[in-house]
Amino acid sequence: MISSLFPLIYGLVFLALLWQAFRVMGRGFSAAVRSPGEADPHADRTGKVTIHPELLDGDGRLTEEDLLTVRFSGEDDTGDPGLRPGE
Repeated sequence: MISSLFPLIYGLVFLALLWQAFRVMGRGFSAAVRSPGEADPHADRTGKVTIHPELLDGDGRLTEEDLLTVRFSGEDDTGDPGLRPGE
């Protein structure tokens, strides 16, 4: 009895996985077609602005401190914006 059900179960699982694969690929193709500046309408479900926790003080308000930034130099960047390597 189990040997006669195995092909049916195998086929159903195969079809379910095939359907899921097409759904995932469809999402990827729709994301690739969308322009980079265009926002995804389903990205923010709350409609609220997201604030990173690092920007909040102990009371939960936005900090008034200056933000520190870090700039990493590449191999071709000498650190001086006026000079280029090889000149």
